[in-house]
Amino acid sequence: MSKTAKQYSCEFFPPKSEKGAENLHATLEELAKLKPAYFSVTFGAGGSTQEGTYDTVKEIQEKGYEAAPHLSCIGGTRDNIRALLDKYMNLGVKRIVALRGDLPSGMRDRGDFNYANELVEFIRSETGDHFHIEVAAYPEIHPRRPTPRRI
Repeated sequence: MSKTAKQYSCEFFPPKSEKGAENLHATLEELAKLKPAYFSVTFGAGGSTQEGTYDTVKEIQEKGYEAAPHLSCIGGTRDNIRALLDKYMNLGVKRIVALRGDLPSGMRDRGDFNYANELVEFIRSETGDHFHIEVAAYPEIHPRRPTPRRI
């Protein structure tokens, strides 16, 4: 059995202010010294930081580091996810973090995808093997799940 070298990533939230952007620049340069495999960038609930995510990913890529934008099912349509995938492919992004996401309070339209596996299948059908897809899972049961058993 071969041993795979451990890798890690660092996660950023898109900055919401000029001061936040300055902090991100400084932090990116400092963390880059640790040589993470990539820098992931969060995607706000219901797509609330979608433009900020794109701008942050673009900056990271332009500085020569690998970025992995988060994509969330919640509020995502096939059309807007397809458009984001195209934008990220044009930036040279090779990695995506596909998540179900949390439904923000008051939001009723979940979008076209209910679970992350549906989002992953869509990404694959649209882009083939272009992206390395990361996913996340709860180590125990999901907080909304009544039992660990499959229903």
